[in-house]
Amino acid sequence: MKTAVVILNWNGRKFLERFLPSVVRFTDEPDTEIIVADNGSEDDSTEFLTRRYPEIRQIRLGRNYGFAEGYNRALAQVEAEYFVLLNSDVEVTEGWLRPLVRLLDERPDAAAAMPKIRSLADPGRFEYAGAAGGYIDMLGYPFCRGRVLNVTEEDRGQYDDRREIFWATGACMAIRSRLFREYGGFDGDFFAHQEEIDLCWRLKQAGHRIFAEPASTVYHLGGGTLPAETPRKVFLNFRNNLSMLYKNLSSRSLYPVLLFRMGLDGLAALRYRADGQKELYRSVIRAHREFRRALPTLKQKRREVQARRTGRPDSVYRGSILLRYLLGKRTAPDVKGTNRN
Repeated sequence: MKTAVVILNWNGRKFLERFLPSVVRFTDEPDTEIIVADNGSEDDSTEFLTRRYPEIRQIRLGRNYGFAEGYNRALAQVEAEYFVLLNSDVEVTEGWLRPLVRLLDERPDAAAAMPKIRSLADPGRFEYAGAAGGYIDMLGYPFCRGRVLNVTEEDRGQYDDRREIFWATGACMAIRSRLFREYGGFDGDFFAHQEEIDLCWRLKQAGHRIFAEPASTVYHLGGGTLPAETPRKVFLNFRNNLSMLYKNLSSRSLYPVLLFRMGLDGLAALRYRADGQKELYRSVIRAHREFRRALPTLKQKRREVQARRTGRPDSVYRGSILLRYLLGKRTAPDVKGTNRN
């Protein structure tokens, strides 16, 4: 099989009922299979699929392994040249898959690609989780063409060029199965959030390239399983970002960046506390505590990542997206040419 579109589901019957029809209707590439991997749902997701879509293959994982390890375990049971990871709350459009497959066919140096991600709630604007292609700044803050921090842009065609990017969103990512497996897939310890950035960073450090392909467009609902600013999401984002930086930064950059970033995290925690958001404050403190506890394991992961480095500098935006934001610049900088690994 050439392409497997794999949807990871957890208690998402309402999303499958709403969004799977567009996937079935518009996924018409030859030699392509749609698969739903169930992460131990406690609702009637699997019964719904069996009844309404008996032709769709199901992989049942037994319990909730999270986004990262759930996909690792599901994809280990799939044989295809290309994996397409698709969130259960994504509405695809006619011809959405063809440009992604074509890009991987035409570019042997491309490890992964993503479409343009628009907001389902506000279709004229980009969606937070990926927008028109992801980057990362010198302090480890992710941003996108079309999204800086929580500010998204209207899609006026300003990002309609195929572009090499730093990371492709896990909401809709086409990736070569060979490379996904060779590089160990997602870091299962992340559970959820930023695992796709970590994987793309590892791929880029080894000389592979990641692309945004705006000829493909999908619409993402977002926040389907874990809404913004919950204590759990804050914990995962802060912890995983530190883990990602520790694993991937060069030896020269590691400690200056990590220490500065931990200081900024402390300020963020104090801001939560001053605003009366004590649960979010505790989530940041817990994230740092869990990061320190994980250091023995992270040191081994770092050795494995650094052993694959090509010797070229970290392919990150050499500026601060947070500083740009505070100075009133609410759009992504033009980083064309700066994100080559």
